[in-house]
Amino acid sequence: MNLIRAEVLGYCMGVRRAVHMAREELAAAAGAYRVYTLGPLIHNPRVLEQLRCQGMEALDETDLPEGLGAAALIIRAHGISPQWEAALVRSGARLVDATCPKVKHSQMKARSLAQGGYRVFLAGERHHGEVIGIQGYAPQCLVIADPVEAREAAEQLYQEAPAAKTALLGQTTIAPDEYRGIAAAIQASFPDLEIIDTICRATMDRQQAVLKLCAQVDALVVVGGRESANTRRLLALAQAQGKQAWLVEAVSDIPAEIRAYPVVGLAAGASTPEDLIDHIAAALIT
Repeated sequence: MNLIRAEVLGYCMGVRRAVHMAREELAAAAGAYRVYTLGPLIHNPRVLEQLRCQGMEALDETDLPEGLGAAALIIRAHGISPQWEAALVRSGARLVDATCPKVKHSQMKARSLAQGGYRVFLAGERHHGEVIGIQGYAPQCLVIADPVEAREAAEQLYQEAPAAKTALLGQTTIAPDEYRGIAAAIQASFPDLEIIDTICRATMDRQQAVLKLCAQVDALVVVGGRESANTRRLLALAQAQGKQAWLVEAVSDIPAEIRAYPVVGLAAGASTPEDLIDHIAAALIT
């Protein structure tokens, strides 16, 4: 088998920063105080397990304890809503903000637009942590997953407020073609829609690398967590190009049938560590 790696793959800046901050906090704690995250720090099970073994504990909104005291609570890379941030401050924990700077920019833009009287459309996965966090900064925003939902939401808003000022924000990992399609659907009702470019450059670079890779290979392996939105989009992008592709979290996920393909591409999501990519690559060529 000839294995070709994507030109861009693995950790993006925001993920690398969050993991570094978590490891620094765990080292500083050295068992003297507890270190938590609200939700998963990033969407990669291997990295989360490593951090758990080092002492990091994950909480969710349903099991947030009272009086965290001297504990450190790391805000995940996908960010959280301002309402939850306020609740964490009240709990007494010391907050360590590992929100990706790109996501933080989207949060601040959502707040600015909402304060400016805009009705905000937010394109992305409704239950994804990033989307939930951004929505907290513009509580009346309309979350939409695709052009069909966008058209329906825009038509409904037009009936209620035809003169509304409107703006569109997107989850940082959304594909550019998806975003353009959603924008066009809204513009059918609101031609003056203000479209904010919130797609992360790292996301676009990895998607472009997969498109280029598809022209060179017979099949692809995309390494990353199944909960990772950007990893799933890389998989979908490869499949849309007519390529057989698999999402692989560990060596045990490598399908036996991949051996039938002479040239295989290797891509990875933005929350995939380099050592895991190397591990999968070695298993593919042995």
